Amino acid sequence: MTRAVIAEDEGNLREQLRETLASVWPELDVVAEAADGIEALRALEEHAPDVLFLDIQMPGLSGLEVARHASGRSHVVFVTAFDQYAVSAFEQGAIDYVMKPLSASRVAETVRRLREREQSAPANLEGLLQSLAGRLQGHRREYLRWITASQGSETRLITMDEIFYFQSDNKYTVVATADRESLIRVPIRELAEQLDPETFWQIHRGTLVNVNHIAGVSRTFRGHMELRLKQRPETLAVSESYAHLFRQM
Repeated sequence: MTRAVIAEDEGNLREQLRETLASVWPELDVVAEAADGIEALRALEEHAPDVLFLDIQMPGLSGLEVARHASGRSHVVFVTAFDQYAVSAFEQGAIDYVMKPLSASRVAETVRRLREREQSAPANLEGLLQSLAGRLQGHRREYLRWITASQGSETRLITMDEIFYFQSDNKYTVVATADRESLIRVPIRELAEQLDPETFWQIHRGTLVNVNHIAGVSRTFRGHMELRLKQRPETLAVSESYAHLFRQM
């Protein structure tokens, strides 16, 4: 049985793709679903799927970054809203693509192509990924550049460059800058979708850190990984799910 992973940060689209695949390819075993690039990479390593359905733009890690790990290991189908990227991907060796909004007939065509190539080795995607990365530079998603946050009776405007990390705190999210903490009501999961994933990395279920403010990485006597910050005294715990981000630092 062919095994697949679906990685798409929009829950409705992820569900729609899963249901459409179930109708046109009942034998396909969707072994995992991912809402961001980190989950997708974890699913790739854990399940070694035959096929990866990857949204090109996801929080945590982009679909391109996950595809780099999948190159030569899994067949890749890109899910994209950008037609010029999709066509380029198909022409340069990715098995296929599906466009947003999803079309059942297009998914069925993708399934037909996948089944034709099921017994062949997955494509090497290096050339494709380099090409797509260059194209994406001119079509970047608009990310948050500043937020307003409360500190007592004061409301502050804080730019992304100033923020060291975001951390969940009951009903609020703490916004930490060099010398103070403020509060916002936006949950971490929602924030992750609006922040530049190259700058803000999720290191824990409740923590997003600005990589430009990381001073170093160390381990506690119990072996747990933690981050030191450049101008703040506290350390930030890194859960094992995200430890791989720092293994080369």
